[in-house]
Amino acid sequence: MSPASAVTAESLPLTGIRVIEFSHMVMGPSCGMILADLGAEVIKVEPRGRGDKTRYLPGSGSGLFPAFNRNKKSVQLDIAEARDRETALSLIESADVLLENFRVGKMESMGYGYEELSARNPGLVYCSLKGFLPGPYGRRAALDEVVQMLGGLAYMTGPPGQPLRAGASVNDIMGGMFGVIGVLSALRLRERTGRGQVVNSALFENNAFLVGTHMAQAQLTDEPLRPMPTRMATWAVYDIFRDRHGSQIFVAAVSDGQWRDLCEEFGLDDLLADPDLDDNQGRVDQRDRIHRTLQSALSALDLDAIEAKCTRRGLPVARVNTPADLTADEHLVVSGALASTGLPPPSEAEDGPRIDLPLLPLTLDGRRLGLRSDVPAPGEHNAELRDHLGVDRPDGPDTTATDNPEEF
Repeated sequence: MSPASAVTAESLPLTGIRVIEFSHMVMGPSCGMILADLGAEVIKVEPRGRGDKTRYLPGSGSGLFPAFNRNKKSVQLDIAEARDRETALSLIESADVLLENFRVGKMESMGYGYEELSARNPGLVYCSLKGFLPGPYGRRAALDEVVQMLGGLAYMTGPPGQPLRAGASVNDIMGGMFGVIGVLSALRLRERTGRGQVVNSALFENNAFLVGTHMAQAQLTDEPLRPMPTRMATWAVYDIFRDRHGSQIFVAAVSDGQWRDLCEEFGLDDLLADPDLDDNQGRVDQRDRIHRTLQSALSALDLDAIEAKCTRRGLPVARVNTPADLTADEHLVVSGALASTGLPPPSEAEDGPRIDLPLLPLTLDGRRLGLRSDVPAPGEHNAELRDHLGVDRPDGPDTTATDNPEEF
């Protein structure tokens, strides 16, 4: 367990807040995990049997459940079935927040809409995470890919004619974060009014927020928008170069001072002496020449030497890593930014694996918000929560009619 886990639940800001999470995939679980990391008691409601289908996704989906479900409790209920309805309603009546990210109308069709639930629990904050906020697209199915294509992010990411999905679920995760912001705001307002409210966050509107700078550029300039790989340069040195072995490294110089430091550190005396390169625009105009000269100098060095030289002069520099490299990253390891997180065992005869996962990228009073409990097994907290509520129903087969896990 990470040293950051020394932070106790009692010292966390959301201690005493109960969240009932009806969600799957990324957007809902990431919202719930942030609330859990902040100290809330997050109770994840999963279908009977094997639980949330996200647990069993193959390939690039295999990391979704482990990454977004620590610090939670798991109970299994057939929320569409009469036998578990009272248990589900009792949980919701005891809650401060309900969190859901199923397709539009699904919760309402099962009798778990805000109007019905707020009549039983007027202080309930109902956080609904969707593909789109209400409007002409409001009932469309959405994925991160859908809104990245529709919202221009894929256009800006890939080379011309080849729109490319960003390499992480940026809208799902950031949409979950905006859900958290909305929940915290609604809880603060409830302190004054005593009443909860509906909080909505959506993938498409989040994506529009992400590309807002490009939207502004399109309206303020006469230049057509160009994808990031071919964008008009803002600085002459803001690119990926190669070392003597062909390994990649990003180097930048974004001020006149950094330009001088770069030239002095890498022996670019001819460039430094050229008056045409004294200002940023002059350097941008001769970007190709500068690149050729700088690349020639970097080709004589290895990554360690380039990194050391840039760091010594305060120049922006970064090796081109893969996510797999981050589990051994010196800064993340030494600073306690990773938590060794246990996963449910594949069988009773085996221990579950432990994997290193990033904690929230913030500190409170200098402390990380750490791991308090591992990723739960399906229904791991059934007895605890049902005993607490005075409800006891035997487990049965998985009869829940679950949604397509990719439909939001």
